[in-house]
Amino acid sequence: MPPEDPQKDALDLIRSESVLTLATCDDTGPWSAPVYFVCLGGGFYFFSSYQSRHIQQAIRSGKASASLFCRADSWQAIRGIQMEGRMDRIGDPALSLKVISAYLKRFPFTRDFFPAIRKPDPKTFFDRFKVKLFAFMPTEVYYVDNRYGFGNRQKIAWKTQAP
Repeated sequence: MPPEDPQKDALDLIRSESVLTLATCDDTGPWSAPVYFVCLGGGFYFFSSYQSRHIQQAIRSGKASASLFCRADSWQAIRGIQMEGRMDRIGDPALSLKVISAYLKRFPFTRDFFPAIRKPDPKTFFDRFKVKLFAFMPTEVYYVDNRYGFGNRQKIAWKTQAP
């Protein structure tokens, strides 16, 4: 029996988990990278070095995939999200500020890196961590929930829009 509302279950899982695993591939081979994220407007925003392998591969290929799963001690407890999409670099200052604000709220320990600054602006944030802002933008999303049977997977109607 499938979940009653897989979209709601997927959104609940996104709210409860903090690490998204990005997967990329090009002629140098496959790669994966876990990142802290905030989900706004259906996009998964994260910070990363522009030179990192997953960013460089995503830029070259134009494609990426991502997954998000909760801890499970048995196959029956596996629940997660599998996604296909693309990664975009975010340069818009207003959007950057909105994402940084959401990120600081979700990951308050990040404030420890700015003891003298009450509210870091994007330039201060990017310079301090030597990162850029990126978004994984899903084009296809599946919710997996083995509580409803082995391999139970439901396609989710997913829309991305500006937050």
